Amino acid sequence: MYSFLSCRPSYPPNEQGHARTVGLLLAMLARIGLLFGISLLMQLTHPLFSFHTRWVDASVTGQSIIILAGGLFLLYKSVSEVHNKLEGEEENIPTGNKKISFWGIIAQIVALDIIFSFDSVLTAVGMVSFSDFGYAGAMTIMITAIVIAVLLMLLFSGPISKFVNEHPTIQMLALSFLILIGVMLLIEAASLAKLVVLGREVHEIPKGYIYFAIAFSLLVEVLNMKSRKKSKPIQLRNRELTAKQSVDKKK
Repeated sequence: MYSFLSCRPSYPPNEQGHARTVGLLLAMLARIGLLFGISLLMQLTHPLFSFHTRWVDASVTGQSIIILAGGLFLLYKSVSEVHNKLEGEEENIPTGNKKISFWGIIAQIVALDIIFSFDSVLTAVGMVSFSDFGYAGAMTIMITAIVIAVLLMLLFSGPISKFVNEHPTIQMLALSFLILIGVMLLIEAASLAKLVVLGREVHEIPKGYIYFAIAFSLLVEVLNMKSRKKSKPIQLRNRELTAKQSVDKKK
């Protein structure tokens, strides 16, 4: 989510902190809401419908549909941001829709957090024993864990966002990671739907592979940054700055 908000060229960096805070706090409330709606969440893992053809079989669940939509959304937004930063037209963008953009970004942060929270919430419910702690005790433990996690995200979101904004190559890497995660979500949705293509079942990609790819790419980029300390980084297109410069020229 940090990467997504930091790489948004249409939202000014000096106001991203407010958007991050509001978005993460609302995302925390959404996660707590998922906990209280665990019975409904469990129903999303049950098949809604199935289809069987000569080449393709699947049992589609509500969870797989939501994750599929999240993966498609992440792919679309990430590829769009890469295009805007590298090849987007530098045109004057009206600033009258600032409030709409703000709440639009907040909605996207909350939606992405809900998508990524499905597995973690289900895992947390499975790990905490309701029989040992009781309903109130188990819910207190899980809610406390969510609050601590969000507080840690709020603590580190500022430095991470500042670092990403100051290094264009990190922005491109972050967007590449989002594309990678989008593909992973599509495959995970297929796995949850028990998709079978030509007699072969689709299995989700182990998350360890994704984490290793991200960590290795960041390590290589850190080494590159150390080797070119004196060189000035390139400037990616920023539609907000372009609009401001156009207004200044007219004045």
